[in-house]
Amino acid sequence: MPNIKVFTGSSHPELAKKIVARLGLDLGRATTKKFSNKETNVEIGESVRGEDVYIVQSGCGEINDNLMELLIMINACKIASASRVTAVIPCFPYSRQDKKEKSRAPIAAKLLANLISVAGADHVITIDLHASQIQGFFNIPVDNLYAEPAITKWIKDNIPEWKTSVMVSPDAGGVKRMTAIADRLDIDFAIIHKERQRANDEDSTVLVGDVRNRTAIMVDDLADTCDTIVKGAQKLQEAGANKVYAILTHGVLAGNAIEKINNSCLEAFVITNTIPQDKNMKLCPKLQTMDISVMLAEAIRRTHYAESVSYLYTNVPY
Repeated sequence: MPNIKVFTGSSHPELAKKIVARLGLDLGRATTKKFSNKETNVEIGESVRGEDVYIVQSGCGEINDNLMELLIMINACKIASASRVTAVIPCFPYSRQDKKEKSRAPIAAKLLANLISVAGADHVITIDLHASQIQGFFNIPVDNLYAEPAITKWIKDNIPEWKTSVMVSPDAGGVKRMTAIADRLDIDFAIIHKERQRANDEDSTVLVGDVRNRTAIMVDDLADTCDTIVKGAQKLQEAGANKVYAILTHGVLAGNAIEKINNSCLEAFVITNTIPQDKNMKLCPKLQTMDISVMLAEAIRRTHYAESVSYLYTNVPY
């Protein structure tokens, strides 16, 4: 592929290596280091003049340091006369701060969109934004790819009884995502609804739908502390589900999330590799990953050749 360079920050170099291997390219030479006062320093080790540049940096690990690294890399390529700079951000950070939840709360996702644009990015590629309206925070094109096709394929390949299973959303916020997958598979769905009886009372959960003697498959976009997923799995088991699977896009897995998954009734906990999971997989036998590097590589190829990316919204590239 002529006139294209792919660089990676320090958040997820393994994913970047898989992307360039799929594209048949070498990873661009760039070094990142910190000065003694903790300032980030980036050096681009090859010419990018007139090149179509893609910088892969996921919102994980030391998020604020990695964000600063991404902004500096974008700016370094832009002022080195790159023809176009695309930020490939598999897991978009601060995506849960997309609106004012209370007085004087910031809208950090909008601030981050401004930072990326001002740094010099011409285009953003990401996967499963927590809130789709974040695309509207940018004044540059944003391709928000969906994990739905990969999730659908995993279900068909790994759950023999998928045709009689039930898709479940662990909360009201994920209903749209869940019903899209249920419609694609042509199977039933259910919703776990949280309701608070009185102020200061503990939330009670109500299952809307029937999972008795069937396999339940919970889907959501992000797993952080895993409280919602684990409690949802317990609720489904109490309602008579034979097996419970959880499939999510971004596995943050903060705090004692791994311990919760290990002690849960989940058959398997499946996430994509938008965030590195090597350490977690050694600690959690229930944890499985889906590789989305193929999808990102195809999005980069189609963007480079000015082809439509909408094919990826419904299909898994081979």
